[in-house]
Amino acid sequence: MTDERYPIGPAPHGSPPTPAERAVLIAALRALPGEFRAALNGLTDAQLNTPYRDGGWTLRQLAHHVPDSHLNAYIRMKLALTEDAPVIKPYDEGAWAALPDSHGDIRVSLALLDALHARWATLLDGLTDAQWTRAFVHPDAPAPVPLGAALATYVWHGRHHTAHVTRWRARTGA
Repeated sequence: MTDERYPIGPAPHGSPPTPAERAVLIAALRALPGEFRAALNGLTDAQLNTPYRDGGWTLRQLAHHVPDSHLNAYIRMKLALTEDAPVIKPYDEGAWAALPDSHGDIRVSLALLDALHARWATLLDGLTDAQWTRAFVHPDAPAPVPLGAALATYVWHGRHHTAHVTRWRARTGA
């Protein structure tokens, strides 16, 4: 049986992407908001308030979590581009998902995701090879996180949560 927590497998951990791989990842980052929106399209409030798996967040919480997470990633990357190996501040995703804004209208968060990814992709499209070597320090990571690795992780993250929604829909016929 497939682990419903990781419908597309674990997050990538490998060598930094090549320039050609980065271009593919940036295109995927640019496309993610539309894919995520399509996965959520047409769901009722009752369906949005349903956990995507036993013990998991609701689909509504996922819809708000992805922009929360990707906002943090965008800021982390900008810090890495403007500071030398900045130590970033982790955040409590579960606590964020419990806040009132994670229970509201998902259209607000989907619009935020659209704008964020458009701006993020523009930033990444303009980086030089030297800038791609920059990194931030996550207190829980064994080594600094290079921008290319962070990009691969957040593309995976978006696909991961999109798959949570699409697999839930397939299981429930929604």
